Amino acid sequence: MSSATRLGLAGGVCTLLGIGLARFAYTPLIPALVEAHWFSSHAAAYLGAINLLGYLIGAATAHRATLIVGVRTVLAACLLLTVASLYACALDWGAIWYGFWRLTCGITGAMLVVVGVPAALSRVDVGARAYTSALVFTGIGLGIMASGTVVPWLADVGVAPTWLALGGVATVLAGWAWFAVFVNLAPLPRSTSHGHSAAPLPALALFLVIAAYGLDAAGFVPHTLFWVDYIARELGEGLKTGSGYWVLFGLGAMCGPVVAGFMASRLRFRPALALALTIKTIAVLLPVLSTHAIALGLSSFFVGMLIPGAVTLTSGAIAALVPPDRQQQLWGWATLSFALAQAAGAYGMSWGYEVLGSYRPLFAIAAAALALASISATAAALRHPR
Repeated sequence: MSSATRLGLAGGVCTLLGIGLARFAYTPLIPALVEAHWFSSHAAAYLGAINLLGYLIGAATAHRATLIVGVRTVLAACLLLTVASLYACALDWGAIWYGFWRLTCGITGAMLVVVGVPAALSRVDVGARAYTSALVFTGIGLGIMASGTVVPWLADVGVAPTWLALGGVATVLAGWAWFAVFVNLAPLPRSTSHGHSAAPLPALALFLVIAAYGLDAAGFVPHTLFWVDYIARELGEGLKTGSGYWVLFGLGAMCGPVVAGFMASRLRFRPALALALTIKTIAVLLPVLSTHAIALGLSSFFVGMLIPGAVTLTSGAIAALVPPDRQQQLWGWATLSFALAQAAGAYGMSWGYEVLGSYRPLFAIAAAALALASISATAAALRHPR
């Protein structure tokens, strides 16, 4: 196995565990948690939102943590705590216990993405980075698919066996990533380039791209938190049907990085981002317009596809606007924008569901946020067209 492949797979484990399992595995379990009387539907929604608060904390502190204790120590601690959180959620010890571990895996999940992804990509040759990136970001979709496949099989047995199964899978993956790759991670050479930092940055275009990224994060909150519960309970289709749509969501997410790369090669990054967000707006609005199986299926697939797709295109858009010595800093700002909007959207929409008693209006609100995101991305492309 080549070095690029091993690093790509290890980075893929970080996205799979940090996002695919630590975050998205909870979504198809909400109906089972409610039906098992572990939590009310409102409490279950808030427990999903607290994970996003953890993601915000993790995104804000990941880089500083690596400066204090080093990349390998951060990766080791985050892999261990993420796995532990999955086992901990198998215990019905109340909302405080669950809230602590959902918060913890939100923090560690964000750190795995912020630290693990560049740890993999920065150590491969430039010519191999497209291939390695595909492996890294496919982990998100694979994690969503795995959670949507395992949960329906085990939900009839109980909530606890489902979490234990996810914990077992995560243990094997985290163990391989650490012992096969990360434990021997070589330090990066110090840069001696003085770069182009004196050149003025296209501030307005950057602001518009980062704003679009934040609005995008708020726009897909209902799909990533409530989608399965909406189909299973509000539409009365049942958990297995809802989880089937979640598998379709994951299949779309696996295609996202490849589709995004194709779009960028034809249109350039910012126009491709604007188009992707426009399509995502329509996909999020579909459940408001129709509850037909075709509409739900298209919404599942395209929203799933354009979550990692938008991440890829936003990263490329920022990289095209700034010199290499500023990319990490600006990507950090974008990540914080994303995490803040995501957490605020999750809490706001959880409160909205409690007040309204229906998920459907939340999809309309999310579509409005995405429409603003597509306008912002379009303005960025027109403002700085290169």
